[in-house]
Amino acid sequence: MSSIFEKIIGDLSEKKEWKQIEARAKALPEEFTVAYEEIKKYIWSTAAIETIAPLKNLVELFEEAAANGKGVLEVIGTDVAGFADELVRGETSYFERKRRKLNDDISKKLKK
Repeated sequence: MSSIFEKIIGDLSEKKEWKQIEARAKALPEEFTVAYEEIKKYIWSTAAIETIAPLKNLVELFEEAAANGKGVLEVIGTDVAGFADELVRGETSYFERKRRKLNDDISKKLKK
């Protein structure tokens, strides 16, 4: 029963963690919150990652920088897209998973 529930609703622990990450991001100084929101939009629209780990790492980086009195551009630089691309480097994307599934499905069907 729980697997059906999770398929419909999703992993509740991940949703709880996501809400915590978002709350932490909103508690950052304004310049960090603005940068977080823009980087998040960019990542969701370009990287199609399957995990929230890069955004969690980003919030942690921003919290530490803010605590040390650094400005957001001191941390991410002026090439924000390049920074965001590096942030998700190595993450599995939705597209990669779909490509693997297609290859596996065809391979299995052709072997029969």
